[in-house]
Amino acid sequence: MTDVAVVGAGVTGVSVALALEQRGLDVVVVERSGVASGQSGVQPGGVRQQWGTATACRLARESAVWWSEADERLASPVPLGFTACGYLFAAHSADALARLAGNVVVQNAEGVASRIVSPAEAAELVAGLAVEELTGAAWCAEDGYFDQPQAAVEAIARHVDVRIAAVDALGRAGDGWELSGPFGRIAADAVVVATGVDVNHLLGPLGSALPIEREERHLFLSEPVRERLLEPLVIASELHFAAKQLGNGRVLASDLGAVGDPAENAPRWRATVREGIRRLVPRLEHVDFAVLASGTYDVTPDRQPVLGPVPGHEGLHVAAGFSGHGFMIAPAVARIVAAGVLGEPDAVLDILDPGRFADGRLVPESQIV
Repeated sequence: MTDVAVVGAGVTGVSVALALEQRGLDVVVVERSGVASGQSGVQPGGVRQQWGTATACRLARESAVWWSEADERLASPVPLGFTACGYLFAAHSADALARLAGNVVVQNAEGVASRIVSPAEAAELVAGLAVEELTGAAWCAEDGYFDQPQAAVEAIARHVDVRIAAVDALGRAGDGWELSGPFGRIAADAVVVATGVDVNHLLGPLGSALPIEREERHLFLSEPVRERLLEPLVIASELHFAAKQLGNGRVLASDLGAVGDPAENAPRWRATVREGIRRLVPRLEHVDFAVLASGTYDVTPDRQPVLGPVPGHEGLHVAAGFSGHGFMIAPAVARIVAAGVLGEPDAVLDILDPGRFADGRLVPESQIV
């Protein structure tokens, strides 16, 4: 018998487990394949605070502070390499700039140090940026990247009890819960389901399926480039384009609208990337994007996570539906979900709760990359 069983050892699951252990609870994490073996293992390690809703900014701001101290907090055996390189959201029209400016107002109210910059200032912030078509941009110097995001997840997991086993079913057992699978059974007073796109495998049979769907995402990667070509992450939503050079020298670039079968659509996505490079970061024109990497987002209708107690099932909690920003906000999510398990109120649990979809209380997040 354990106090809490967490299902899923991605960044969310192990972070929740760590937060619960730090509150004095006995916690077991059950994972079918390995630490960060799913969505957490293919994300590029970005940590940004520029969002379009107060709730998302609040989670991002708290998490950014935690991540900036991650090496010390986790006593990592290897440097995790967080670098505050900055994120620049470029605007090519007056309407786009107005949307970014509105988001900056929301961000500043939550303590995020973002600001609107002119095309000339954008050119100073991002070497080689083509600004002739820009109306302006939004910038936050505190946004950044981890050189080794997988190592960051593994550093958290070193502090918790992770057991590799597939969970086939979840059910009530007296006043608590029971996980069952090839390992046998694990009894727990409470359960946190943090399995991303697979969350309904366990919640569906309980009549509590959530509107979380799988969305394929794709990006191109170069081989390592010795020359430093692009330090900040640059996003141009109107061009469906984003690019960044990682710490290992690889350059990533993406068609933000890429959907469908890579075998059929990759040439079109690559053309979008090339057009974005031509119009915004021409110093990348000689870079060869030889690798197409694909991953998955677990998306909700409002592109916000689902956090907290599952209605009608006392002691059952969920943390899923992160729409691609689970790594960024994992520390704040862990604290909040742990508070929910302990029965402590948190305003976020009343906003991002599972019941908001049936109640029509969606919190649409627009600034998704």
